Amino acid sequence: MKRILVVEDEPEIQELLLAYLRGSGYAAEAVGDGPNAWNAFHREIFDLVLLDVLLPGMDGFSVCEQIRRESAVPIVMLTALDGEAEQLRGFDLQIDDYVTKPFSMPVLLRKIAAVLRRTSGEEGRPALRYQGLLLDPDARECCGNGAVIELTAREFDLLWTLAGSPGRVFTREALLSRIWGYDFFGDERIVDSHIKNLRKKLPVDCVETIRGVGYRAAKEA
Repeated sequence: MKRILVVEDEPEIQELLLAYLRGSGYAAEAVGDGPNAWNAFHREIFDLVLLDVLLPGMDGFSVCEQIRRESAVPIVMLTALDGEAEQLRGFDLQIDDYVTKPFSMPVLLRKIAAVLRRTSGEEGRPALRYQGLLLDPDARECCGNGAVIELTAREFDLLWTLAGSPGRVFTREALLSRIWGYDFFGDERIVDSHIKNLRKKLPVDCVETIRGVGYRAAKEA
């Protein structure tokens, strides 16, 4: 079941979106302002963000910019701002689609489905077993010792990449390019931070640091 974060400050529209999304088989959660959108994005793993622009606390463009600093999650902007400048700004921030209000709910659902098909490169791939861990790319879950290990989206992607090629060394630059999925202009040490958090959560010590180069998953005995 695909998880969608709805960021919309108008209660009636928020309720309408949740009803249609859940009725169409999606797991949907809603927040009503920018700061809570940012918090929700870090608390849960989402497959798509449906993002309004005119939000209290932090506008949708700012939320999008922050998300894009660390994630390539699909983003569909849903807004009353229909000017060319606003749409271009959204696409410059690497959104996946821009839908203006008022909108047709059936058309919006088709657009969401199309974006998910277009961006879901892992759909249908087999689960990966490594060092006693089971990684399910469709559910985006990691299990170990009979329990689900709660990983963020980027932590899962890092583990999936490393565990998929045990013994192969990945530079920080390569991991940024492969996992973040766009030209990253921030500090490469963001990879170190995510690796550190990943190690704390895993029941096995399997991620090795190659000093001055990057990281690799240990080869299985």
